[in-house]
Amino acid sequence: MATTQITAALTVHPFLEGFPPKYLEKLSQLGIEATFEPDQIVFREGDPSSFFYLIVEGRVALEISTPNRILTIQTVEGGEELGWSSLLSRVDKQFRARSLDPVRAIAFDGARVIAACEEDHEFGYLIMRKVLEIVAERLRATRLQMLDVYASKGAHGK
Repeated sequence: MATTQITAALTVHPFLEGFPPKYLEKLSQLGIEATFEPDQIVFREGDPSSFFYLIVEGRVALEISTPNRILTIQTVEGGEELGWSSLLSRVDKQFRARSLDPVRAIAFDGARVIAACEEDHEFGYLIMRKVLEIVAERLRATRLQMLDVYASKGAHGK
């Protein structure tokens, strides 16, 4: 994906809705194309964080390991994002990400985005505010999944 194609994809990506053009341009300089085949592991739970992804097309399952099985917490798809922990210093991946379809995404090296946020605090504020929305959504999805798992055992764990 050429820089102009990355810019075009960023312009319509919901994560960046309302971003000023100068910040879309800054991000397009930091982004690279990433593709994943079906059932490919994008990252594992506990991996050191490295890339943040804006998904252009395809679906990715966010999963956690339990003693008895792998639990899908949420499925993200084109127009969504994954890898938010890459935008925080010293935070490992919280989920395993596995592609369900062919996936096309724009990948950002977390360290480079953090450096850009430190360089321009207005840009950093916009990015981190969006990341906080992602974290809140993942927390909600995890909570609902856990309620579903434990509700299947009965109201009192029977």
